[in-house]
Amino acid sequence: MTNSAAMSLKLLVNKQDRKVVFAEVNKDFVDFLFYILTLPIGAITKLFAKEPLSGSLGDLYRSIENLNDMYILQNKTKETVLNPKSSTNVPGQDLLLVSEDPPTTHKKFYRCMHQCKYVTDEPKIACPNCRTIMSVEVSYASTEAAKVAAALVGEAGFVKGVVTYMVMDDLAVKPMSTISTITLLNKLSVKDVCVLEEKEVQFGIQEALKLLKASLVCKNVLTRVFLDPEDHVEII
Repeated sequence: MTNSAAMSLKLLVNKQDRKVVFAEVNKDFVDFLFYILTLPIGAITKLFAKEPLSGSLGDLYRSIENLNDMYILQNKTKETVLNPKSSTNVPGQDLLLVSEDPPTTHKKFYRCMHQCKYVTDEPKIACPNCRTIMSVEVSYASTEAAKVAAALVGEAGFVKGVVTYMVMDDLAVKPMSTISTITLLNKLSVKDVCVLEEKEVQFGIQEALKLLKASLVCKNVLTRVFLDPEDHVEII
């Protein structure tokens, strides 16, 4: 699978400790981190359903996947559990391979010529109010159209794009500034700046999955994703 949505990040790395001090990122990466918190637990489990996970969620997921449909209520479906959707739409969300709903067939709605309050999807019935045939087509604003309109009015996602952000090794986010950088280095007791180096990396599908998995089990997430070659997550 291609990394068409890959982002470029700048890491400040402590060469001596082999740790990421922080990442200098733009809006898209911060929006992606916020997006992770909107994911239903079922969607997260689905991403790792084919590999061993600590805990029992993977086993639960696979048991539901294998459960015969005859045990599911007629007005329910296993898909709502196995393939839940986030209600949030941000750039970069496709890095986690959470598929969107397939496009639905465009549905038409109609009203009467007197513009009463009723609408229908059947253009041959009479208006309950004036008894005139409801054959005047009206425009339907779909959810997807509303998202596009909202994106045109203002920025999509969660945070403003005019700011550069710093993301800590534990994924804590804060605005980037000279003062905040100096404060962080002092907090980490970095006395010799010669031990620091800048490293530019690509953040794509593979890294997104590694980040999600590491964020569930450790605090040194960026270090695990970019500096630990042994921490491998297989794309399913």
